Amino acid sequence: MKIGLCGTMSVGKTTLVNALKETEQFKNYMFRTERSKYLMEQGIPLNTDSTLKGQTVFLAERCAELIQPDIITDRTVIDVMAFTINAKSIPHQDKDSFEEYAKEFIREYDYIFYISPHGIPVEDNGVRETDEHYRDIIDFSITNLLKRYGHRAKKVEEISGSTEERIQQILNITGL
Repeated sequence: MKIGLCGTMSVGKTTLVNALKETEQFKNYMFRTERSKYLMEQGIPLNTDSTLKGQTVFLAERCAELIQPDIITDRTVIDVMAFTINAKSIPHQDKDSFEEYAKEFIREYDYIFYISPHGIPVEDNGVRETDEHYRDIIDFSITNLLKRYGHRAKKVEEISGSTEERIQQILNITGL
């Protein structure tokens, strides 16, 4: 199964992936977390400063993950699309072309689990954007993209609660 966690920054996606690593049900899976700090150190602009080249790198990472047979990742193509749509330096025609291309990869996910930011404070990890308004804009874009393209994935579900509750929801939904 290909499982992607989807949501704006600081909602616990990476924490959840790291917790899923410890479960018996997913012991044979590969796990991937975004390498934002590494990419930033390579000179790839993140968040509001992102460029078309930078977003293409992020999309390539998501596509590389989708080559794996059994993977759980803390980002999806939908997330990349949302950040691209909201990047200030990318012209609108490039945003539209990027979205048109990227949407084709959504169908490769068996499950996309969306995590809402509501009630979750933003944590500063030294890399992510901490502006609450920007976080809401990204979440709005993600939810709109899920409405528009979520049908391309085999199943999209919203999960919530503590990390343990989220794990149980994933296990229940996937039947593991």
